[in-house]
Amino acid sequence: MECGAGCTKISPGCARCYVKVFAERFRGVPGHPYEQGFDLRLVPEKLAEPLKWSSPKMVFVNSMSDLFHDDVPNSYIEQVARVMQMANWHTYQVLTKRATRLRAMLNADLAFASTLDHIWWGVSVEDRKYGLPRIDALRDAPAKVRFLSIEPLLEDLGEMDLSGIHWVIVGGESGAGARPLKKEWVIRIQQQCQKAGIPFFFKQWGGVHKSKAGRLLDGRTFDEMPGRSQKEVLPQKERKRLISEVEACHSGSIEPAVRCTIGGIEPKAAPVS
Repeated sequence: MECGAGCTKISPGCARCYVKVFAERFRGVPGHPYEQGFDLRLVPEKLAEPLKWSSPKMVFVNSMSDLFHDDVPNSYIEQVARVMQMANWHTYQVLTKRATRLRAMLNADLAFASTLDHIWWGVSVEDRKYGLPRIDALRDAPAKVRFLSIEPLLEDLGEMDLSGIHWVIVGGESGAGARPLKKEWVIRIQQQCQKAGIPFFFKQWGGVHKSKAGRLLDGRTFDEMPGRSQKEVLPQKERKRLISEVEACHSGSIEPAVRCTIGGIEPKAAPVS
């Protein structure tokens, strides 16, 4: 679900952002989705996509951006969540480094989504200075499922307070110039998760040749995840109706002063330049 693209760096975890490297390759290429490189922009024409998928998917929301970037309007974030609310046969992973904004919105505009078990809210954690405070902010946010993406793990995080956390992902940085990941850092987190009964997923060691480095930890893979909710897919007729309403909000066919009827979704949001 790529309803946004682009971002700006805010912490050491962003230093070697592979997404930015990818996007910038296509800056200036006419007609390419990343013609604007990694500049932040909204992609409202993609909002209705989950309603078009008739089989349940695990959906990483805005893998090429940060939904809670300061320049993304609250109203647009709410629209994204409303679509996730409607297309509830999918499971959504929403990951951000803007944890304080996530917390604020789940206590306000996104309160309706905070209790939904098919939307998982997560924060990135790369070190003690920037990452650990995000865990505290996430824990203070009302959410049915909270997860940590500890990737790239840049140092030993020590003993963490994992109360209220439901899933932990750990991984190393990959690509040229990748910063090293030490086994003892990973083992320490895995042991804390095991003690707390939290599913642990080890994604990769990373490095310049991540495929060769693999993802075995002490001779085994860790693919643990929270249980996914099972919900029926809406009938095709109903999905088509909702798709039309979502798309009408952003096509200009609805007058700006008129609110859409799907859960209070506002009409076309102003693009971010």
